[in-house]
Amino acid sequence: MNQPEASEYVQAAHRSALESMPFDDTRDFDDAARGLIAKLEPGVVRNADGKVVWNIDAYAFLDKEAAPETVHPSLWRQSRLASMQGLYEVVPGLYQVRGLDLSNMTFIEGDQGVIILDTLTTREPAAAALNLYREHRGDRPVKAVIYTHCHVDHFGGVLGVVDQAAVDAGDVPVIAPEGFLEHAIAENVYAGTAMARRAGYMYGAALEPGETGHVGAGLGQSPSLGVAGLIPPTIDITTTGQTLTVDGVEMEFQMAPGTEAPAEMHIYFPRYKALCIAENACHTLHNLLTLRGAVVRDPHAWAGYLTEAIDTFADRTDVIFSPHHWPTWGGDNITEFLNVQRDMYAYLHDQTVRMINAGYTGTEIAEQIQLPPELENAWYVRGYYGSVSHNVKAIYQRYMGWFDGNPARLWPHTPANEATRYVAAMGGLDRVVDLAQQAYDDGDYRWAATLLDHAVFVDANHEAARALYANTLDQMAYGIENGTWRNFFLSGATELRGRNFGTPTATSSPEVMAQLTPAQIFDSIAISIDGPRAWDERLAIDVVFTELDETYRLVLRNGVLVHRVRIEKDGPADATVTTTKARLLARLAGDATSPGIDVAGDTATLPRLMGLVVAGDPAFNIVVP
Repeated sequence: MNQPEASEYVQAAHRSALESMPFDDTRDFDDAARGLIAKLEPGVVRNADGKVVWNIDAYAFLDKEAAPETVHPSLWRQSRLASMQGLYEVVPGLYQVRGLDLSNMTFIEGDQGVIILDTLTTREPAAAALNLYREHRGDRPVKAVIYTHCHVDHFGGVLGVVDQAAVDAGDVPVIAPEGFLEHAIAENVYAGTAMARRAGYMYGAALEPGETGHVGAGLGQSPSLGVAGLIPPTIDITTTGQTLTVDGVEMEFQMAPGTEAPAEMHIYFPRYKALCIAENACHTLHNLLTLRGAVVRDPHAWAGYLTEAIDTFADRTDVIFSPHHWPTWGGDNITEFLNVQRDMYAYLHDQTVRMINAGYTGTEIAEQIQLPPELENAWYVRGYYGSVSHNVKAIYQRYMGWFDGNPARLWPHTPANEATRYVAAMGGLDRVVDLAQQAYDDGDYRWAATLLDHAVFVDANHEAARALYANTLDQMAYGIENGTWRNFFLSGATELRGRNFGTPTATSSPEVMAQLTPAQIFDSIAISIDGPRAWDERLAIDVVFTELDETYRLVLRNGVLVHRVRIEKDGPADATVTTTKARLLARLAGDATSPGIDVAGDTATLPRLMGLVVAGDPAFNIVVP
């Protein structure tokens, strides 16, 4: 099934956008190009086996100024900016490598070496970024690594710039906000399978770059496809106003937990009059609930921390930068940039809550909310990554939960059962497809998608329904300004055309898993227990970690695995397992013959427990039942 051309309705919407949006404001292109020292040539990074894990050259088609009919002109503009790559001077002594991953790597030069701020998603692009920096700034030793927050695109490449031995020896401190490790691990493990599968849709991991395919994700092009790692922090930042000096570079910190990430911080560098605002003020509206799934973020706190940043740093800052996009220079520009960012999150919060109290649901508010002209026309809060629509629904969810108060929606059928009833009521499957075709022909793609969603949930193999549904999602993708929405639409269309692409990217590497605490290991087992199969099982296991000199008691009853540190009054266990974290993790990964696990007592107990563990499905269906 081939992709369609952009419809007359999509083209008309694009013409309207070109007329109504400030495309004559080209300052972002000047700022994004400012300070370029050198590009990575060619813009391709390979792993040790020669596999391409990053290819910015694949986006050369974005060089054209005019957007094609199949891409929203505003998203085309953003993708052109985000695809600019190379080593850039922000100010003398402070440099960024941009365009080698979804995120940036920042280099802060000290007295003897360099401090690296955020390390990209995977080690291979991170190593390439460091090599590009050293090629033009000298072979400066790494004196410290800083993680601004706990998302993998900011720590996963750490093993490409420093090794664990140097950190263990105390030569390279790793600095992060309090709570970093807990949240970094939990997000990538507990619901990691589901999040990673949906992230494949969100970032368009299986889409080919091109005018009818992948053009970017709004926050950057896409995450790299190498190996993610993790080195735990050695210095926790805990308090706003806390200072630290490394290699002669003083840093002043502002805590910002519960904003774009549960553990996040801003950093001011007095030597360079430069403020790193982390990911709380990029050149896009961000997510209050990312489409891959996460805990809903707090826009009220987010706005508050930006106000604090304005009051604390703005009048002594010459440049503000982020681990995404390009910097903003000049005091007046910085103050305006931060104020508009703050106003956007505050406005969405306050107006959504106001309308909640007027009785509107999240869906209704998302359709009705209107932005002030200054927010509507600011390029750097356009909805390229987050969107007004799904952020409003996230705020509703944060305050009110999934239920909108209508009793008819309290106990709905499952999608498949609901679809069967709707299709029958409308006169059968062929009639539904006819109605969807009429909606498609009328340019009502949202209604066509709704009808066809019901159709494929009745018969996932109905060829006409799948073909029309894929074309419908293509048209929605062509017309949308938001990069992640486009990727979702096109990814759904890809799978409707016959290919479940599974989870192309994974963040739960052995290096990441190795940082699990014993409690997190046991939590990950507990959430994988097949409860109904375990109802009648009763067992108790003591697990002795030899390298930690700690013993944990695990009890399975009523389908629930409970764990805690073993106490003296505990009775005898059915079995005692003596091992290390590494060997237990290998066993959980499927290595049943792994040495280094000694079992005393009933040797059948551990296999009984492991037989109840069900792994997640990295290729579960999304767009079909």
